[in-house]
Amino acid sequence: MENISENIRTQMRKGLLEYCILRILSKGEAYASSIIEGLRTADMIVVEGTLYPLLIRLKNQGVLTYRWEESTQGPPRKYYMITEKGEGLLQEMDSAWNELVESINKLK
Repeated sequence: MENISENIRTQMRKGLLEYCILRILSKGEAYASSIIEGLRTADMIVVEGTLYPLLIRLKNQGVLTYRWEESTQGPPRKYYMITEKGEGLLQEMDSAWNELVESINKLK
């Protein structure tokens, strides 16, 4: 049963990753490692192999953009930031999330 419960949690988290990424970036620009750290802080364990395809998809949709910055500790870093379109999407996601939570709470 433990394995099934963990699988359910994993699938639910995957469905929320884009929302969580936009939520993190709404606080300010960040590079991939700091996004992963922010997700870990919220107990959303994600590996780079999962994060990068999401970031690319969000960038291609126009909800994220990025800039390169030289680093004193290695190669240049790509800093991601939310766009105006992304802010609008995040507001829609906030609304949808609140409606969903309200609906589920009615079932309790």
